[in-house]
Amino acid sequence: MVEFALPRNSKIRKGHVHPAPEGASRTKTFHVYRWDPDTGENPRVDQFTIDLDDCGPMVLDGLIKIKNEIDSTLTFRRSCREGVCGSCAFNVNGRNTLACTTFIEETDGDVKVYPLPHMHVVKDLVPDLNQAYAQYASIEPWLKTRTPAPERERLQSPEERAQLDGLWECILCFCCTTSCPSYWWNGERYLGPAVLLQAYRFINDSRDEYTGERLDQLEDPFRLYRCHTIMNCTRTCPKGLNPAKAIAEIKKKMVERRV
Repeated sequence: MVEFALPRNSKIRKGHVHPAPEGASRTKTFHVYRWDPDTGENPRVDQFTIDLDDCGPMVLDGLIKIKNEIDSTLTFRRSCREGVCGSCAFNVNGRNTLACTTFIEETDGDVKVYPLPHMHVVKDLVPDLNQAYAQYASIEPWLKTRTPAPERERLQSPEERAQLDGLWECILCFCCTTSCPSYWWNGERYLGPAVLLQAYRFINDSRDEYTGERLDQLEDPFRLYRCHTIMNCTRTCPKGLNPAKAIAEIKKKMVERRV
């Protein structure tokens, strides 16, 4: 019988256990993924039990408390704390989400925090997003026009502006992209849900005059058509957006221009 196992250097080992502070009556245990490339050691999961009566309500508050008061070597990204910047995107209890908008008390059982899945890890909870941002740059995410610039702004009707709703709100946290099996398998060629949603935002903008060229750029068996409508992207989006619908709309435009 064939047995399969992870490579020895990728097996996660038990980490350090930090008990609750003395006298704490309302506690929560965080299981946090740790990996330091400078040590050469395998990844580990550390346990931190914190006092909820001395901590903010969000998972990000718990991580900041751990870093400030228990283990200053814990590394993660965070910035706005308002669900706007996308920096604190982690996998929390099996779902990609924003730590700053996830309530500690709404998590079932212990809080298990891992970096976004299927990305190279820089350190601890920090994924390497270089490839994702390069793919984002490849769609040229800015308005492109041929006509001379007007003296003031390029105008849109309320109806034209409404076509961008559900698209402009994307904060590029890449929760959707890193939840997509198609991206796991073909991430070097498939653009992924976040980038394709952003591409549709400019395709659908009435002020942009390069729709045909943008569609030409996406006409590829991998860049666009690796999407198999698995819907993980829409289920996990912390902003409540629908990347799967945006991808479907791009495919519809591909068909329409052939008719």
